Amino acid sequence: MRKHVFERLLNAVTQHDPWFQQRRDAAGRLGLSPLQKCTAAVRQLAYGCASDACDEYVRISEATSRLTLQKFTEGVINQFGDQYLRSPNIADMERLLRIGEERGFPGMIGSIDCMHWEWKNCPHAWNGQYQGRAGVATLVLEAVADRDLWIWHSFFGMPGSCNDINVLHRSPVFEDVLEGRTPAVNFVVNGHHYTNGYYLTDGIYPRWDTFVKSITSPQARKDRLFAKHQEAARKDVERAFGVLQARFAIIKKPSLAWDTDILHNIMLACIIIHNMIVEDERETYQNNVNTNEFMNAGGNANEDTTEYRTDRIVDIGLYLTRRTEIEDQQTHLQLKHDLVAHIWNKFGNNENLRN
Repeated sequence: MRKHVFERLLNAVTQHDPWFQQRRDAAGRLGLSPLQKCTAAVRQLAYGCASDACDEYVRISEATSRLTLQKFTEGVINQFGDQYLRSPNIADMERLLRIGEERGFPGMIGSIDCMHWEWKNCPHAWNGQYQGRAGVATLVLEAVADRDLWIWHSFFGMPGSCNDINVLHRSPVFEDVLEGRTPAVNFVVNGHHYTNGYYLTDGIYPRWDTFVKSITSPQARKDRLFAKHQEAARKDVERAFGVLQARFAIIKKPSLAWDTDILHNIMLACIIIHNMIVEDERETYQNNVNTNEFMNAGGNANEDTTEYRTDRIVDIGLYLTRRTEIEDQQTHLQLKHDLVAHIWNKFGNNENLRN
C-alpha cells in the first residue's frame, strides 16, 4: 500500500482504540508509539511472520505484538467495515452492469468462488470436521469479485470439509436480494427481459437463475466462444484470491492462531485493506472505464442512496417468491442460451477473422 493509505489506517485505529496511544510507564518512560504498534501488525499481515519476529525491527515483545495484531484487525473492521465491506449501491451496480455489458455479459455483477486457508493449529477434536480434500484442516472463504478485484461479498469460517455447495447454502450472499434491499437490475438479452443479476461460476454451482456456468466440452463454435469468454471473465475472483494472498502472506501460509474469531478478524481486515488499496490504485488500471465517476458517485459509502434495513422481514410470501425466482432452473437455461447467442453476435465476427 502507499504511504497515505497506511497513515489513514494508523490515524483511524489510534483514534478508535486508546490502547494504541503512547503512554508513560510507572518509571516515567515513554512506551510504544502508535507507529510501532501498527507497523508490527501490518508486518505480520503482509509477511506472515511470527509475533516474535518483530522484536529486532520494531522493538516490540512477542506478547505485545500478538495483542497488537488482534486489536489492529478489530479497529480496521470497526472503522472501515461499513464502507469497504458494503454491498453494491446504485452507483456501484450501474458500473458493474456497464462493465458486464462491455464484456458480453449483460446483467453480470461479478464472479463467485471459494478459497481455503490452512489452519495449522486446529484443535485435534475439530480436525476431522475441518479437514478438506488436501488432508489438512482448512477454513473456507466465499467471495464475489469484479474486474478491478474489489471484493463485494465475503463469507468466512466454514469448515474445510464443506464444498462450495455446502458453503453456498449457509452463505448470506443472496440475503439482501431476498429481503429486497438491493438496487433493481433489469436487462435484455437476445430479446428476453430479465430482472435478476447473476454471477459467473464454475461447474460445481447449481443451475440457478443467478448463476451462469461454462459449457463442458463445447462442440459448436458458438459454445466454444461462450466458454472462452465465460471462463476468462470468471477468473476475476481467482485473480482476487491470488492478489489477496500475495499482499497478505498471513492468509497464504498456514495459520498459527488457535481461535476462529481471531482468524475471522484477520481475514476481514485483509479484505478491507485490499479494497482500500484497490480504490487507491484504481486510476492506474488499464481496463478502467471511468475512475472519476466511480470515485464521485459510488466510491463513498456515505453517498449510498440504497435503503438498508436491519429489521426482520415481514412479507414471508414475497421472500419465498424471490427465492423461487433465484433458484429457477428454466430461467437459468434460457439465460445461458441467450448469452451464447449474444456473445456470438457481439464477438463472432472477430472470431471468424482469426480463423
